[in-house]
Amino acid sequence: MILNEDQIALRDVARRFAREKLRPDYQKRESDPGIDRALFREMGSLGLIGVDLPQEYGGLGESGVTSGVIIEEIAYADFNVSYLQLLGSLMGAIIHANASPELARHWNSRLVAGEAIVALGLTEPRGGSDAANLQLKARRDGDDYVLSGEKTSITLADQADAIILFARTGKPEDGARGISAFLVDLNQKGVQRTRFNDLGSKIIGRGSVFFDDVRVPVANRLGAEGKGFTQVMQGFDFSRVLIALQCVAAAQASIDEAWEYTKERHAMGAPLAQYQGVSFPLVEFETQIAACRQLCYHALALRDAGMPHTAEAAMVKWMGPKTAFDTIHQCLLTFGHYGWSMDLPHQQRLRDVMGLEIGDGTAQIMKLIVARERVGRAAVQYAKESK
Repeated sequence: MILNEDQIALRDVARRFAREKLRPDYQKRESDPGIDRALFREMGSLGLIGVDLPQEYGGLGESGVTSGVIIEEIAYADFNVSYLQLLGSLMGAIIHANASPELARHWNSRLVAGEAIVALGLTEPRGGSDAANLQLKARRDGDDYVLSGEKTSITLADQADAIILFARTGKPEDGARGISAFLVDLNQKGVQRTRFNDLGSKIIGRGSVFFDDVRVPVANRLGAEGKGFTQVMQGFDFSRVLIALQCVAAAQASIDEAWEYTKERHAMGAPLAQYQGVSFPLVEFETQIAACRQLCYHALALRDAGMPHTAEAAMVKWMGPKTAFDTIHQCLLTFGHYGWSMDLPHQQRLRDVMGLEIGDGTAQIMKLIVARERVGRAAVQYAKESK
């Protein structure tokens, strides 16, 4: 991938900030109660959030490829902080495409500046991957909708200022056609939140959000009533690629550290790097990570060109987290008994990337999407019914 001068300049800003500001305290931040808002605002002031959003919000109007470059640099230093780049681009794009101009300016300008976090409210207790089978209701009452129900496994549930919420405005039998999307301020009466005790990504956190007759203006609906699911879900091809790049970056950090260790550590009179049993596994995993990275940027280039990229996005969404997990695991083993320590970052990266083998679509769901793109929905349905 060849970058232009503007992309190189942005990459260098992101790299400098990430390596000098973020990387030294990656492990220390795991014990923090949440995201440091001052750090968030500093990234915003450097133009590192929502670089793909229009200039009217304070964005740079850059390409999806540029967004990928930025998130990879941030995730190399701190996988968890890079969630802010992910949400800035995904939520910002959804808001820009579907909200009224006034609502979009209010929230996107704050997103880009690092002054607001907008979460995604899709998953519910009764279903994760079956996203069209939602139960949370939005009842029309004059100029408002009234929300009642629960969302769960919501990233940044207890820290977000607002949420893009999917709710049922039609009948259950309407499926995806009866779902609408809303931009909901979470700091209002009737909203309650919890936080889970997760294995990784602790400063990001997940939790449940409960809505007890919460009123949302009709003006905060994103898109037409009953069209929210089909309209808004189109943006997830973008986020799936960015997620894969987050994982690739974390794996690359461990690989780089492992290579350095093999040069410094000696066994039986020679550096570890001289032993093929040590170096060959690292070569194999670095090759796989490089291949995944190239497919990620290919998918982003397709997006920037206005071409279909659903299959490519689903490919990297299952491949990226799995390959990253396996890579980091090998790097941890390369360090021997030093690797089996909470003092080194491999164990944290391992736990952090594992979450994205589940979140935003499991590997099985991604493979179904690729199969559907290749052979058609009817063929996939027939295969499922024939089992």
